[in-house]
Amino acid sequence: MKNEHKSEGLSRRERQIMDVVYMLGETTAAGIHAEMQDEISDASLRKLVRILEQKGHLNHRKQGREHIYFPTVSEGKARLNATRHLLKTMFQGSVSAAVSALLDASEPGLDEDEAQRIRGLINQAEKEGR
Repeated sequence: MKNEHKSEGLSRRERQIMDVVYMLGETTAAGIHAEMQDEISDASLRKLVRILEQKGHLNHRKQGREHIYFPTVSEGKARLNATRHLLKTMFQGSVSAAVSALLDASEPGLDEDEAQRIRGLINQAEKEGR
């Protein structure tokens, strides 16, 4: 599986596990379990961790009797991959449609400082030819 497409095909539970691993950096299955928002059995969690390893999202190293799990892709790269996938699938590649949806969804709204930062990002992207 190519790295560019690793964010595709994750279940809700798998995404939750990856969120915890990114938050902690590296952790044991017990560490993941302690941070999960929803109830999950230890056996189910361990099975999903193995699946995430098979899919190439997680790797581990042994430390004594424990496995220490860590992501195979940086959080920034994973965020970029997920954003590209979202842009492609939900907005048919339209950046303006995605920005419009983000503006509609933002609460309590866009303040002037954030609007200025967005204008700066747009200007920078134009200069870079993106």
